[in-house]
Amino acid sequence: MTNEAHPILSCAEARAWEAKVLGGDEEREWAAMQAAGRGVADAVLRDFEEIGGFPAEGTVLVLAGKGHNAGDALIAARRITERFPQARVEVMFVFGERVLRPLAMKAWRELGTASLPRLLPDAEGYDLVIDGVFGFQFRAPLAEEVAKVLREVNALPVRLRAAVDLPSGLGETDAFRADFTYATGIVKAPLLELANAGRLRYVDLGLFQAHGAEGEAEVCHLLSDKQDWVLTAGVLGALKGLRAARSDKRTYGHVFIVGGSRQYPGAVLMSVLAALRSGAGLVTAFVPESLAAAFAARAPEAMWVGWPETPDGGLALEGGHLLREKRDRADVLLIGPGLGREAETLALARDVVGESRIPVVIDGDALQPEIVAAGDASRILTPHAGEYARIEKRIPANAVTIRKGPLTYVEAGGARHYCFAGGPVLARGGSGDLLAGLTAGLLAQGPDDPLAAACRGALWHGLAADKLARAQGQVAVNTTQLLDYLAAVLR
Repeated sequence: MTNEAHPILSCAEARAWEAKVLGGDEEREWAAMQAAGRGVADAVLRDFEEIGGFPAEGTVLVLAGKGHNAGDALIAARRITERFPQARVEVMFVFGERVLRPLAMKAWRELGTASLPRLLPDAEGYDLVIDGVFGFQFRAPLAEEVAKVLREVNALPVRLRAAVDLPSGLGETDAFRADFTYATGIVKAPLLELANAGRLRYVDLGLFQAHGAEGEAEVCHLLSDKQDWVLTAGVLGALKGLRAARSDKRTYGHVFIVGGSRQYPGAVLMSVLAALRSGAGLVTAFVPESLAAAFAARAPEAMWVGWPETPDGGLALEGGHLLREKRDRADVLLIGPGLGREAETLALARDVVGESRIPVVIDGDALQPEIVAAGDASRILTPHAGEYARIEKRIPANAVTIRKGPLTYVEAGGARHYCFAGGPVLARGGSGDLLAGLTAGLLAQGPDDPLAAACRGALWHGLAADKLARAQGQVAVNTTQLLDYLAAVLR
C-alpha cells in the first residue's frame, strides 16, 4: 500500500521510525532536511497561486526554534529567494541563535540573513510567515515568552501563514494559526485534529520506501495495524499509463445513473458529465422524461432514458421496468443526485438498491437509512457531515464511505484514507455531484475494488480542485470548471 498511501503515525511512532531510517547519521539528516525545506517551499509557492502568486519582491518572516523544524524553515526561505532573488527574508530565533543545533545553524549560514530582535518590530506585515519553532517534540504548555511572540505574529497582517510539520503550540490558545501546514516525511496524528492547522499538505521524503527484503519486512511490520493513512499521487498511477491497444468502450465499464427531478435538475447532469470524464466506456442516465431531451443536447455522449414522473416531477415507481430491462448491461449503478425526497421516489430508490446485483454508489437524497442498508451489493456512500449523521447507524459492513468535508477521507473496515487535496474552492453546490459521478466511473473500470475507486475519486477530485483554484482563484469560478482540470492532474 505504500505506493498509494502512507501511514499516519503518532509522534512517538514517528520519532522511532525517523531514528530507524536516518540512524542518527548527520549526512542523512542533512539530506532529509534539505528535501523537507525545498519541498515545503515548492508547496508554499504552489499554494500561493490561489491568491495570485508570490510577489517578486515578497517579504518572508521565518520563526525559528532550535532544531530540525528551524532548519526546514530556513532552507524553505532560501529556496524561495533562489526563485525570487528580490524577496526579503527576516528571521526571528525565538530562543536566540546560540541554542541552534548544528544542522539548523548550517541552514541559517547558507541562508545568510541576519536575525531580528526577539520582540517584533512595528512590522507592517508579511507576504509569508513560515513557522519553524517547534516540531513534534513540543510538550505543553507554551512558555509565556514563546506565547507572546506567537500572539504578535498571529496579529500581523499576513497573506499566507505556513507551519512546518505541526503548528507551534499545537492547539493551545496562543498557538500559531496556520493557513497551511506542511507535514514533512511523516504525517503525525495530532495534525488531523487541530483547528489552527489550516489546510494540510504532505511533503513525502521517501521515508517509507523499502530497500530490499529486510526493508520491505520492516515497512510491513510498521503498517500492519495502521488505521489512518494519507493518500499519495500513487493512487492515480493506474490512470496515467497507456491503455490496452486492443480495447473498446466495453473494456472500461458501463455506468448507470439514476437521479434528477424537476426541482433539482442540475445535480444529475453534473454527475453524468463527471462520469463521462472518468474514463468509463459507457454512461446511461435515467432521468425524468421532461428533462431527457435537454440533457441529451448538453451531453450527447451519454445515453439518456426518460423516466415516468410523479406529479411533482420526481421519478415514479412505475418506471422501474426501464432499469430492470437494461440492468444486465451495467457494471455500476449510481443513484441519488438531484433525486428529491418524495416518498414514492425514495421507495423506488430503496427497491433499486435492494435489487442491485452490481456495485452501487449512493449519493445525495438517496443517502437515507433504509436505502443505504438495502440489499447486499457492495457500495460506496458519499455523505457530507449532516447526511452521515442520518445514516451512520445503518451503514452496512460492505460499504466504503467517502466522508466529505474540509478534510475528506475514505473509510472502510475501520481504516481511514485522508485526502489532503481540495479546499474552499469545493465549498459550493455541485462539487459532491461531480465526485459521485467521477467515483462511479472509476468503479465501473474496477468494480471488484470499491476502496480503490473511492480513494482515486476523492484524490483526483481534490487535485483538480487545487488546479482550478491555482488557475482561477477560489471565488469567481463555477463548480463544473473543475472538470476541465481532471486531465491536467493525470498529465
